[in-house]
Amino acid sequence: MATIKQIADLTNVSRGTIDRVINNRGRVSPETEEKVRAAIEALNYLPNKAGKNLAVRKKNLRFGFILISPNNYNPFFLDVEKGIKKKAKELETFGVSVDIRYTSPTDASTQIESMDYFANNGYNGIAITAINSHGIAEKIREVSSRGIPVVTSNTDIPASGRLAYTGSNYYQCGKVAANLLGLITNGCAKVGVITGSENVMCITERSLGFRDYLQKHYPNISYVGAATNNRYDEIENYLITKALLDEHPEIDALYLAAAGVSGACRAVTDSRRRITVVANDCVSATKELMRQEVIAVTIDQNPTYQGAKPLEILFDAATVGTAFIEEYYYTDAIIKVRTNI
Repeated sequence: MATIKQIADLTNVSRGTIDRVINNRGRVSPETEEKVRAAIEALNYLPNKAGKNLAVRKKNLRFGFILISPNNYNPFFLDVEKGIKKKAKELETFGVSVDIRYTSPTDASTQIESMDYFANNGYNGIAITAINSHGIAEKIREVSSRGIPVVTSNTDIPASGRLAYTGSNYYQCGKVAANLLGLITNGCAKVGVITGSENVMCITERSLGFRDYLQKHYPNISYVGAATNNRYDEIENYLITKALLDEHPEIDALYLAAAGVSGACRAVTDSRRRITVVANDCVSATKELMRQEVIAVTIDQNPTYQGAKPLEILFDAATVGTAFIEEYYYTDAIIKVRTNI
């Protein structure tokens, strides 16, 4: 393991200066700081855990996580919640506490109230599955300007002043879905899309990537139309999917870009038509529908990572600074079929 002495020898910088860089104490020129941080990275230096533990515990760090509720929206967020709780347990070693507040996918006012609560009660950072609205963007900008870092998780608002984003590259995910559909159908199909609220960026980006890729690479796949479920309710998803299939008997493929997979697939089975279904996420209902061969393929987005990584980023920001924090932490688009669920 590398030591401060090795960093000092490599950079010809005093140990005191290196200590100030490591602990983000300032009073170091930008050129020297850059040189020291480059050496830290090159040598893979890790600070003494026991010493860091003691120093961090004195900070009594608190982080808030604003999560879209898995109970009345999407079971995907149960796995995000597991990631949050696992990382929170790890951070307890450093005296860190994590509090979760839950909102619906359309309740921007509650998200704003939750950010105000965390910002006004001494929390050191906030993670949020952000609704894509002007009000949320302004609130993130306001909170960030007060020196409280904000990390978006699962769904992003890039022009909001947030520190980083953790989650899927949804435009790319939509392209992957289109590519898979093209391969399964040999590039010939009539496809419908079941989508959701335009205020949830992940869904709009998925749908856009899906359509763009089809248009560019699969000229013999026709985009027939889309149905929108703004409430993400399984019954509503059944009804809008049934209506779309009834209106367009030529549809032989579906892309499920939003939640409500069970309802949509019920409409598919009730139609008694052979329809190729491509979905997102790998929750228990999706796995069962794949076993039943209703869903051909789904794209998993590592939800536990989306819960854990934002807390890791906030912890790093609070303890060693933001110099090495990247803007985007994308999850892999993991392709799942019956044999690997």
